[in-house]
Amino acid sequence: MQELTNSPERSLRELLSKLWQLLSRRRRRQLAASVFLMLFSTIAEVVSLAAILPFLAMLTNPTALWNQLLVNQWASKLGISSAKELQLLITLAFAGASIAAGAIRLITLWLNGRLAAAIGSDLSCEAYRRTLYQPYEVHIARNSSKLIASISSDVNRVIGLVLNPLLLMLSSGLIALALFLTLVVVNWRIALGVAIAITLVYLLAVAISAKPLQQLSHSQVLLNRKLLQVLQEGIGSIRDVLLNSAQLFYIDVYREVDCPLRRDQAKCGFLSSYPRLVVEPSGIALISLVSYLLTVRGEGGSALPLLGTLALGAQRIIPMAQKVYEGWAQSRDAKQSLENVITLITQKLPSEELLLASEPLSFSQTIRIEQVCFRYASHLPDVVKDLTLDIKRGEKIGLIGSTGSGKSTIVDLFVGLLTPTAGRIIVDGEALHDPMNSERLFAWRTSIAYVPQSIYLADSSIAENIAFGIPRCQINLPRVRLAAEHAQIASFIESTPGSYETSVGERGIRLSGGQRQRIGIARALYKQSQVLVLDEATAALDNATEKAVMQAIEKLCPHITILMIAHRLSTLVNCDRVIELAAGGSVNIGLPSDVLPLSP
Repeated sequence: MQELTNSPERSLRELLSKLWQLLSRRRRRQLAASVFLMLFSTIAEVVSLAAILPFLAMLTNPTALWNQLLVNQWASKLGISSAKELQLLITLAFAGASIAAGAIRLITLWLNGRLAAAIGSDLSCEAYRRTLYQPYEVHIARNSSKLIASISSDVNRVIGLVLNPLLLMLSSGLIALALFLTLVVVNWRIALGVAIAITLVYLLAVAISAKPLQQLSHSQVLLNRKLLQVLQEGIGSIRDVLLNSAQLFYIDVYREVDCPLRRDQAKCGFLSSYPRLVVEPSGIALISLVSYLLTVRGEGGSALPLLGTLALGAQRIIPMAQKVYEGWAQSRDAKQSLENVITLITQKLPSEELLLASEPLSFSQTIRIEQVCFRYASHLPDVVKDLTLDIKRGEKIGLIGSTGSGKSTIVDLFVGLLTPTAGRIIVDGEALHDPMNSERLFAWRTSIAYVPQSIYLADSSIAENIAFGIPRCQINLPRVRLAAEHAQIASFIESTPGSYETSVGERGIRLSGGQRQRIGIARALYKQSQVLVLDEATAALDNATEKAVMQAIEKLCPHITILMIAHRLSTLVNCDRVIELAAGGSVNIGLPSDVLPLSP
């Protein structure tokens, strides 16, 4: 399985086009509506800018404006009889246009933020959904830190540094273009000069920043993943950290990753912002120069409305041009994150029928493991070699063997998490891994209850952990209590203040190892499956508790088929057969009395 960053290099334009195709029809319609609102906002900005020219003309020389024929005709139609009344109307019109433009811009910003958040949620949920449906082989080949970073931080970077800035860039670009055209109407020479100066500065910034931003994009993605990995390793192994006084080691490793990441973020912030600090003082200097030249020529007073309009227009255009540049720069900075997110949301999914399949496979006769071989990679040796075994319904099969002999691999093959490299697994005469009947494999997994040695417990109540994966409102509490009784954990649960609502803490930290294992067993019994797999599931229990648990399971489910791994050989005495595995693939199958080296 390739890592997320190993996909072929694609341009930002190709990635954005692919993202557009992956959006739902509803989101695309909302984006189209957002563009329409941007156009409306652009018109409002143009009106507010155009309104300043008569406003400044009225302030500097109200009589001259009042005496114009066209103004007089429109004023009489509106019931205005003096220059003072006209001055009030123009002032109110200018103020109203400015407020309306600001309000529309504010609404656009709010709606774009909401839309970006909704799209971000869609992307994050879809990435998580597709990841959870990937085959087990994919998960064991991936680094969990990289995967979590892609689902969480990469999606956040795509929204914060790609989608939001691009929406803002589009809006700002439309407004900047409209404002420029308005200034062209006012005075095309000065407007063109200002536009050329601003464009040259930003084109130069693009040429300077393009390569550094792309390098920083790759660097930040890698550093984000390393940072998450350091956090997971340090906090996840806190017991060892405390016992070995390894705090300084993890702090140093964290600092080695965090400091470069912060520096890269600072570089990106600078590269995204610095052109405005060049353009703004240059623009002010240019307007000052034009004002001086007009004053020298004796046109300072009459040109004041013109200069005011140009100054206000430039003051609005520069921030809009800056936002266009920032949108480009931030998108370049987050390009690698966008690539990773697209890779996640284009992972293949099972067919719709398989996604909806929930009925367990009815197992009534025999499970046959037929000449099965398995290796984890083509360059590695076989972990399981030519294993053949028939398991009848209701049999109890034990697995023993030295470390590395393939016990857990056989279990993963048996439950359908791994696909044999060679050979077949057949249930009631039909192959599990039949590409023409994929539903059978999913149904087989559903029919199995699995108890690993290391029990994962969510940070929720005991009842929710026993009824794992079931919505709280659908939990059958009497069934939870019955499963807990048979797992020999009910008395402990009911002695706690919250009973079955007691929180177990993160990863079950508030419980002992034996209590966590018994909750894991209760979880399997709650499922009421036909097949039970116990992978060192009773290792943390004392002999008496283990015996009581096994007796309860046998009494509760006399026809259940059990496959169990155990280092404690006494656990397997009551099995129908025991399989002894050895390195190199040799297998010894027989009765417990023949296989187990038990003392009398």
